[in-house]
Amino acid sequence: MNTQTVSLHTLGCKLNYAESSTIAERFRGQGYRVVDLAEGGDVVVINSCTVTENADRECRQVIRRALRANPNAFVIVTGCYAQLQPEEIASMEGVDMVLGSAEKFRIFELCGDFIKQPTPRVSVGEIANEASFGPAFTGEGDSRTRAFLKVQDGCDYNCAFCTIPLARGGSRSQPIEDAYRQACNLVESGYQEIVITGVNVGDFGKGGAETFADLLLRLHDVPGLRRLKISSIEPNLLTDPIIQLAATSNRMLPHFHIPLQSGSDQMLGKMRRRYRSNVYRDRVGTILNLIPDAAIGVDVIVGFPGETEEHFQETYSFLNELPIAYLHVFTYSERENTPAATFGGVVPVAERRDRTRRLRILSEKKRSIFAAAHEGEVRPALFESREVNGMIEGYTDNYIRVALPYHPALAGKIVAVRVGEFNGDYALGQGVDTQLSAMLPLLPVVNYCGT
Repeated sequence: MNTQTVSLHTLGCKLNYAESSTIAERFRGQGYRVVDLAEGGDVVVINSCTVTENADRECRQVIRRALRANPNAFVIVTGCYAQLQPEEIASMEGVDMVLGSAEKFRIFELCGDFIKQPTPRVSVGEIANEASFGPAFTGEGDSRTRAFLKVQDGCDYNCAFCTIPLARGGSRSQPIEDAYRQACNLVESGYQEIVITGVNVGDFGKGGAETFADLLLRLHDVPGLRRLKISSIEPNLLTDPIIQLAATSNRMLPHFHIPLQSGSDQMLGKMRRRYRSNVYRDRVGTILNLIPDAAIGVDVIVGFPGETEEHFQETYSFLNELPIAYLHVFTYSERENTPAATFGGVVPVAERRDRTRRLRILSEKKRSIFAAAHEGEVRPALFESREVNGMIEGYTDNYIRVALPYHPALAGKIVAVRVGEFNGDYALGQGVDTQLSAMLPLLPVVNYCGT
């Protein structure tokens, strides 16, 4: 019987987490016990990211942490950073195997018996024409509240700042019926919510007869599914049928995360984005016309080459006027082998950080406004399992983060919660779910917008 252990550490997006979860299951199938990195697994798998400079640096730090926990560990680095910089990773002390994005699901075939060799091995293939699709999903928490289901991989958009097409290849997806079966299995395992994830999920089915709207319609019919959500979708791919389905559905959540990146049309052109600000404004308007209580989250990049103070003010004003719920603000960092790395008009780092700070303050303002708009409403909230300072936290259907005094009966449950007054940090309200009344009193609730 195999008594070996494996540690997995994931950097970056939810798609990476979904793939790491699938890799972990394959190790379990071979008799391995999955342990924390600090416990020093016999095999260590690091699933890397390369979206920002910090992600590369963090990968190097994790390798060092793994070796401190177990100097004899067989260290495998895979994922986007490994795909783009395999020789750089292979040169790091203690690394035994470097696997590209397409090779990560072939660990047992490529690594053999995980025996350390005098020199590291590298197996990184050409990703540009990769057509295979590695199905994957991951769950959050031990109460099986939320699962992230991978339905699409790769990207054909080639935005000027992004390395993802280089690291993951072209857009590809799995058949709808495969996704449906996986979703059924997740619900049967006890998951309340399924989040559809991928590199560019709206591009699902590109070149074929199936569309992303078709996928959502099929997943909408998974028996027993309580919640269905899109992780993130490009504004030009967020079609009216998708919004209309969400408006009429009792399963699709009224929450959309839509990348913007800039409110300046000139900067959107330089970024090589496939829309302009009028398209984004139209999508927000359509959503809120059909789903007035929907939460809309926005990705923004500040400090892109050529962004002047006037361009930034265009972005700030555009976002300030939009009825959105929150922002994810990213400070631009130069990435090797991207067109933007050669652009002139480099914004000083101090200015990038100042613009990031200003937009994050705006995000807090938007959170407060959104929460206040729903004060007094009773909304369903899915609670996680962790206890944090005596509280248990969860999210309403429209992404207001809520917390109740901890009670184990709440873990993994969807509970009706009255949204209270928001004061910038939290508000007091009340849990009102009658089905739990036999187990719980009506509990005071703290609720606040979160991301």
